[in-house]
Amino acid sequence: MKLKSSLGLRLLFLLVVFFALDVLLAPLAGRAAHNPVTGLLVGFASAGIGLFLYVRLVRWLEQRPVTELARSSLRAGLLRGLGIGLTLFVAVMTLIFVCNGWRFTGYGSVADMIGVFGLMTAAATLEELLFRGVLFRIVEEWGGTVLALVVSGLLFGGVHLLNPDATLWGALAIAVEAGLLLGSAYVLARNLWLPIGLHLGWNFAESGLFGAANSGSGSTLGGLLTGTPHGPAIISGGEFGPEASILAILVGVVASYFLLRTARRRGLVHKASWR
Repeated sequence: MKLKSSLGLRLLFLLVVFFALDVLLAPLAGRAAHNPVTGLLVGFASAGIGLFLYVRLVRWLEQRPVTELARSSLRAGLLRGLGIGLTLFVAVMTLIFVCNGWRFTGYGSVADMIGVFGLMTAAATLEELLFRGVLFRIVEEWGGTVLALVVSGLLFGGVHLLNPDATLWGALAIAVEAGLLLGSAYVLARNLWLPIGLHLGWNFAESGLFGAANSGSGSTLGGLLTGTPHGPAIISGGEFGPEASILAILVGVVASYFLLRTARRRGLVHKASWR
């Protein structure tokens, strides 16, 4: 099969398919998230469609078991990732609050929090399938782990320039703190469940718990708490959201360092195949 033997064609085909899927399903999940029931149903359904399509297409194109989505690692990977993501973003908000970069203004609602969880389930799953399952994995196959981290991180940050309150600084922050972190999680786990869980935990904590704007999205559906950025944008993140804070970058880089160090010790960092 030509697509199986051609890395470039395989990468292009899968990128187009999963980018189109994200463009189609993410707005649908966003509209559904205004109600907690539809938010969960549409969010989980969107994630399920993405996972089903990924397994079928990769199995067909590459004629191999799709080990990066093995059921045996699903529960542990998702739960571990969710815990790491929640912990890291709580650390980010704690640092911002201590530096007087965020002011809590009150409480939101549990219904909003549930709706956000459904939305972020869809977003985390679809984005990880695209950026780590397709882009990172196939680039690493040819160019090695370092190149894959750089390419997937920059493109991951770059797509966030499409958001209403996007800034170049915010996109670079996302590339470093999230692109690097999620890529590192994939390198260590060698499955997609850990980065999906980590992505979900981070995003859910940001919008579902703290009620903050996510990645320059321009607004938030609401969460368990409400608050506003305060002081210099370099500390608070400004209108882009806390992810544009230098403190978020610090947390993301430190966590990435420990993930990659562990992965290197275990021999999981790959060199370029063309060498």
